[in-house]
Amino acid sequence: MKVHIVNKSKHASPSYATEHSAGMDLRANINEAVVLRPLERKIIPTGLFIELPEGYEAQIRPRSGLAIKHGITCLNTPGTIDADYRGEIGVILANVSNEPFTVEDGERICQMVISEYTKATLVEVEELSKTVRGAGGFGHTGNV
Repeated sequence: MKVHIVNKSKHASPSYATEHSAGMDLRANINEAVVLRPLERKIIPTGLFIELPEGYEAQIRPRSGLAIKHGITCLNTPGTIDADYRGEIGVILANVSNEPFTVEDGERICQMVISEYTKATLVEVEELSKTVRGAGGFGHTGNV
Protein backbone atom coordinates (compact mmCIF):
# COMPACT_ATOMS: atom_id res chain seq x y z
CA MET A 1 0.00 0.00 0.00
CA LYS A 2 1.23 3.49 -0.76
CA VAL A 3 0.68 6.43 1.58
CA HIS A 4 1.38 9.96 0.36
CA ILE A 5 3.51 11.99 2.78
CA VAL A 6 4.61 15.61 2.88
CA ASN A 7 7.68 15.93 5.08
CA LYS A 8 8.23 19.52 6.22
CA SER A 9 10.47 18.40 9.10
CA LYS A 10 14.25 18.62 9.35
CA HIS A 11 14.42 14.82 9.51
CA ALA A 12 14.12 11.85 7.17
CA SER A 13 10.65 10.44 6.51
CA PRO A 14 9.56 7.62 8.82
CA SER A 15 10.44 4.07 7.82
CA TYR A 16 10.20 0.58 9.26
CA ALA A 17 13.27 -0.30 11.38
CA THR A 18 13.13 -4.03 10.62
CA GLU A 19 11.49 -6.31 8.08
CA HIS A 20 8.67 -7.26 10.46
CA SER A 21 8.14 -3.94 12.27
CA ALA A 22 4.46 -3.00 12.54
CA GLY A 23 5.14 0.65 13.30
CA MET A 24 7.34 3.46 12.08
CA ASP A 25 8.98 5.78 14.59
CA LEU A 26 8.01 9.45 14.33
CA ARG A 27 10.45 12.16 15.42
CA ALA A 28 9.96 15.44 17.24
CA ASN A 29 10.34 18.40 14.90
CA ILE A 30 10.99 21.29 17.27
CA ASN A 31 13.20 24.39 17.20
CA GLU A 32 14.22 24.08 20.84
CA ALA A 33 14.05 21.35 23.47
CA VAL A 34 10.71 20.88 25.26
CA VAL A 35 10.68 20.01 28.96
CA LEU A 36 7.82 17.85 30.22
CA ARG A 37 7.46 18.20 33.98
CA PRO A 38 5.92 15.35 36.00
CA LEU A 39 2.25 14.83 35.05
CA GLU A 40 2.52 17.44 32.28
CA ARG A 41 1.37 16.88 28.70
CA LYS A 42 2.18 18.78 25.51
CA ILE A 43 1.59 18.40 21.80
CA ILE A 44 4.88 17.77 20.01
CA PRO A 45 4.90 18.57 16.28
CA THR A 46 6.40 16.15 13.74
CA GLY A 47 6.39 18.23 10.55
CA LEU A 48 4.63 15.31 8.81
CA PHE A 49 1.39 15.35 6.81
CA ILE A 50 -0.10 12.16 5.33
CA GLU A 51 -2.86 11.13 2.94
CA LEU A 52 -4.24 7.70 3.76
CA PRO A 53 -6.37 5.60 1.41
CA GLU A 54 -10.07 5.31 2.30
CA GLY A 55 -10.62 2.46 4.76
CA TYR A 56 -7.32 3.02 6.59
CA GLU A 57 -6.25 4.91 9.69
CA ALA A 58 -2.90 5.72 11.24
CA GLN A 59 -2.60 4.85 14.92
CA ILE A 60 -0.20 6.81 17.12
CA ARG A 61 1.22 4.65 19.91
CA PRO A 62 3.82 5.09 22.66
CA ARG A 63 7.37 3.80 22.28
CA SER A 64 8.08 1.12 24.88
CA GLY A 65 11.62 2.35 25.54
CA LEU A 66 10.46 5.86 26.47
CA ALA A 67 7.69 4.40 28.61
CA ILE A 68 9.83 2.04 30.69
CA LYS A 69 12.96 4.18 30.95
CA HIS A 70 11.40 7.63 31.40
CA GLY A 71 7.65 7.28 32.04
CA ILE A 72 6.81 9.03 28.75
CA THR A 73 3.64 7.94 26.99
CA CYS A 74 1.13 9.17 24.42
CA LEU A 75 -2.27 10.25 25.66
CA ASN A 76 -5.39 9.24 23.76
CA THR A 77 -3.62 6.01 22.85
CA PRO A 78 -3.91 4.88 20.24
CA GLY A 79 -4.47 8.27 18.69
CA THR A 80 -6.29 7.97 15.38
CA ILE A 81 -5.44 9.85 12.20
CA ASP A 82 -8.39 9.55 9.83
CA ALA A 83 -8.06 9.14 6.07
CA ASP A 84 -9.53 12.59 5.44
CA TYR A 85 -7.22 14.48 7.86
CA ARG A 86 -4.62 16.61 6.08
CA GLY A 87 -3.09 18.59 8.96
CA GLU A 88 0.27 18.11 10.64
CA ILE A 89 0.65 15.04 12.83
CA GLY A 90 1.00 16.21 16.41
CA VAL A 91 1.76 13.80 19.24
CA ILE A 92 0.32 14.32 22.74
CA LEU A 93 3.18 13.28 25.01
CA ALA A 94 2.68 12.94 28.76
CA ASN A 95 5.20 12.48 31.55
CA VAL A 96 3.84 10.03 34.13
CA SER A 97 7.13 9.87 36.03
CA ASN A 98 8.35 11.89 39.01
CA GLU A 99 11.22 13.46 37.03
CA PRO A 100 11.24 16.12 34.28
CA PHE A 101 11.95 14.80 30.79
CA THR A 102 13.47 16.81 27.94
CA VAL A 103 12.29 16.14 24.39
CA GLU A 104 15.03 16.98 21.90
CA ASP A 105 14.64 17.80 18.22
CA GLY A 106 14.82 14.61 16.17
CA GLU A 107 14.03 12.34 19.12
CA ARG A 108 11.86 9.32 18.31
CA ILE A 109 8.70 10.05 20.29
CA CYS A 110 6.07 7.53 19.13
CA GLN A 111 5.18 4.82 16.66
CA MET A 112 2.75 5.12 13.77
CA VAL A 113 0.89 1.98 12.69
CA ILE A 114 -1.25 1.99 9.53
CA SER A 115 -4.34 -0.16 9.98
CA GLU A 116 -7.35 -1.12 7.89
CA TYR A 117 -10.76 -0.71 9.50
CA THR A 118 -14.35 -1.67 8.80
CA LYS A 119 -17.26 0.70 9.22
CA ALA A 120 -20.25 -0.72 11.07
CA THR A 121 -23.92 -0.06 10.56
CA LEU A 122 -25.69 0.18 13.91
CA VAL A 123 -29.07 -1.56 14.03
CA GLU A 124 -31.37 -0.58 16.89
CA VAL A 125 -33.12 -3.53 18.57
CA GLU A 126 -35.22 -3.96 21.71
CA GLU A 127 -32.82 -6.41 23.38
CA LEU A 128 -29.51 -8.20 22.83
CA SER A 129 -28.87 -11.94 22.65
CA LYS A 130 -28.00 -13.73 25.90
CA THR A 131 -24.43 -14.87 26.71
CA VAL A 132 -22.75 -16.58 29.65
CA ARG A 133 -20.98 -13.35 30.58
CA GLY A 134 -24.06 -11.19 30.29
CA ALA A 135 -23.53 -7.69 31.66
CA GLY A 136 -20.46 -8.62 33.72
CA GLY A 137 -18.06 -5.70 33.45
CA PHE A 138 -14.56 -4.78 34.60
CA GLY A 139 -12.89 -7.64 36.46
CA HIS A 140 -15.85 -9.93 35.84
CA THR A 141 -13.75 -12.82 34.51
CA GLY A 142 -10.91 -12.49 37.03
CA ASN A 143 -10.19 -14.77 39.99
CA VAL A 144 -12.33 -14.23 43.07
